Amino acid sequence: MENSDVFDPAWKDEEYDSENGLSPQQVRERVGKGAVNESVDSSTRTYGEIVKSNVFTYFNLIFVILALLLLIVGSFKDMTFLGVIFFNTVIGIAQEFRSKKALDSLKIISDPKATVIRGGVQETIPVENLVLDDLVIFSAGCQIPADAVVVSGNVQVNESLITGESEEIAKKAGDELLSGSFVVSGECRGRLLKVGKESYVSKLTLKATKDKREEESELIRSLDKLVKIVGIIIIPIGLTLFIQQMFFAGATFSDSITGMVAAVIGMIPEGLYLLASVAMVVSIMRLARKKVLVRNMKCIETLARVDVLCVDKTGTITENTMKVSRLVPAEGKDLDCITALLSNMVSAMSSDNITMEAMKEFFTKTTKAEPEKVFSFSSQYKYSGCILGGQNYVLGAPEFVLREQFDNYAEEVYEYSEEGYRVLAFVKYLGEMTGKALTDNVELLGFVLLSNPIRSTAKETFQYFAEQGVDVKVISGDNPVTVSRVAEEAGIKEADKYVDATSLTTDQDIYDACLKYNVFGRVVPEQKRQFVKALKAQGKTVGMTGDGVNDVLALKEANCSIAMASGSEAASQVSQLVLVDSDFSKMPSVVGEGRRVVNNIERTASLFLVKNIFSLLLSLFSMIAVNGYPMEPSQVSLVAMFTIGIPAFFLSLEPNKSLIKGRFLTNVFTKAAPAGITDFLVVSALVVFCSMFNIDEESVSTACTVLISVVGFMILYRISKPMNWRHWLLIIAMIAGWIGCVIFLRPLFGITAMSVQCIMLLAVFALVADPVLRFFSLIVDKSFWRSKIDKVLGIVHRR
Repeated sequence: MENSDVFDPAWKDEEYDSENGLSPQQVRERVGKGAVNESVDSSTRTYGEIVKSNVFTYFNLIFVILALLLLIVGSFKDMTFLGVIFFNTVIGIAQEFRSKKALDSLKIISDPKATVIRGGVQETIPVENLVLDDLVIFSAGCQIPADAVVVSGNVQVNESLITGESEEIAKKAGDELLSGSFVVSGECRGRLLKVGKESYVSKLTLKATKDKREEESELIRSLDKLVKIVGIIIIPIGLTLFIQQMFFAGATFSDSITGMVAAVIGMIPEGLYLLASVAMVVSIMRLARKKVLVRNMKCIETLARVDVLCVDKTGTITENTMKVSRLVPAEGKDLDCITALLSNMVSAMSSDNITMEAMKEFFTKTTKAEPEKVFSFSSQYKYSGCILGGQNYVLGAPEFVLREQFDNYAEEVYEYSEEGYRVLAFVKYLGEMTGKALTDNVELLGFVLLSNPIRSTAKETFQYFAEQGVDVKVISGDNPVTVSRVAEEAGIKEADKYVDATSLTTDQDIYDACLKYNVFGRVVPEQKRQFVKALKAQGKTVGMTGDGVNDVLALKEANCSIAMASGSEAASQVSQLVLVDSDFSKMPSVVGEGRRVVNNIERTASLFLVKNIFSLLLSLFSMIAVNGYPMEPSQVSLVAMFTIGIPAFFLSLEPNKSLIKGRFLTNVFTKAAPAGITDFLVVSALVVFCSMFNIDEESVSTACTVLISVVGFMILYRISKPMNWRHWLLIIAMIAGWIGCVIFLRPLFGITAMSVQCIMLLAVFALVADPVLRFFSLIVDKSFWRSKIDKVLGIVHRR
């Protein structure tokens, strides 16, 4: 049942108050009946959902089953891994709680608002508080929050985000406004007909989320794949190992259980996925403190991989303000007359953008004459217009307004553009005004020159991107000469390479231009999206910044989209990142945060994978050799705690702004494989030699624990490079903690005294470990083997 069917017949169309809107009582009745514009999805999870997702996981279930098995056989000391799991879970929940609190407080500032008329009073409220039949004022830049019908006024809307069609559509009284579309220009009053889950965009959202989960980053997808593979293989391996030890190796039920549990624990990356999530969450909190709202977690990783950044001139390179410098009348035209005409025209216009605001501030000498009809600015046709005293007047980009006559004034326009001015042509149009592209002759009345100050931090910001190997492409609707001049002043590399986008008529033209030029002028909204597509087709990871409705299509298309909160609401709503204080100088720190996360997770993931590779190979060796698994669960926990768990946590949160290269899984595997193989070879060899010398199982187990720990600290040293005082302090603290546990908590971790023979064997294989590790590292680092690994893992990743 639709919302509009549940109310009194007295509230039919003929009874609707199109001037004063709903009364307070009518609003309360609609709230009571649930006809509120509540969102069908949320950018943050509830506290209950956070707890549930951290507690009820597949691996936590495996750990509970393993703990129950150890409980049955009475091996209580081997349940130490539960403490690690508990603290991991608590830390994950606490960090997500903090992140949710930070994001929710930031969302209050940046979430969309609506101007509504209730009881004849105009007020601004969050869009979630709108109710059915509310009378809402829609103006340029806002996104339609619910399905509505135009009551009065005229607007140009773009429905591309929901229909795929980028053409601007004129809407007048009686026309439908679809939720999810955005207003390009003009202003109107609209009555909400469908709100909440009944609206058009909500139904699309529900269908999309039902059919397809939200796209995740490569990092999270890779970790998911790794965790799923491990989750599948541990069950058959664990069962096989238990059966082999119980029925073929002659071990007791208790020893078979503890050996199987030790092997399975070693294969589970218990803290890896959590650590990645915590690192992401901490980044979100750090960005929130810098007034950067993260709407989609995947964009943190994407930002780190961005190698091309597309920016608009206004609001990004320059301040989000505009000022009219002067009016230059055409030859033979009276300055006062032109000023009066422009004043009358702009006084009737709505403040669609900063250009019109600047025009209204400068042109104030109005006469009693009022335009009979107004045509709001069109970003597609690059002009606004009016009918005044029976004459048609147009204000817009010279190339689009003057057309065939532009060549007559090109030199003059070029000179103004070279001075850094934005130039608008004011003309009398001799044809019939329709709001579409101009086709008839015009008579030039004058040029309006506007200036836009460059941000004080622009040079420093763009210098950072140049140093980091990130290409900057300036894509603007302004004159290319003006844009090039501004870009040069801002220190953008090769800003002198510019092109007029009106000369690019095919997809191939745009593709070639993206290779050759860094500055693009006279770009229409649809072309901005085409530029982003072309760059992506060239293998680039594209970041797009913008603040206007003309940037929305490109923002939606980019790999990572960043909006300025001071710009249009539509741009903020489609973007993955929102700079709440609209400070573009925050971008280096935002990119740095992304690199920190990905580099550190990549580094720490390799630590976890070392244990997984080693445990898997050792389990297979134990099954084939019909030997018992040489380590106890508590010993595995001891090694993992000081060589993986604790150091990984600290390494994942430290600064790291290195460039990201290669595929995540390949990078992790090539770092982990040599270490995992080395661990397996030296430990399996130690087990074989100890067996030949008839050394008791307790001593072998202790020797294996010490040997894996030694190799683990070697690996930790290699992973921690480049070394600094923090890394040295971390490694020394981990070694000290390990020694303390070995000395003072020997019974808890199953550490026993070793014979002289056992100690000698241990020393030999500890010395052998380093050259073996170096040998396998050299092999894996060979470009031939790395490419083969990348190809295999790429196939696994896609599947």
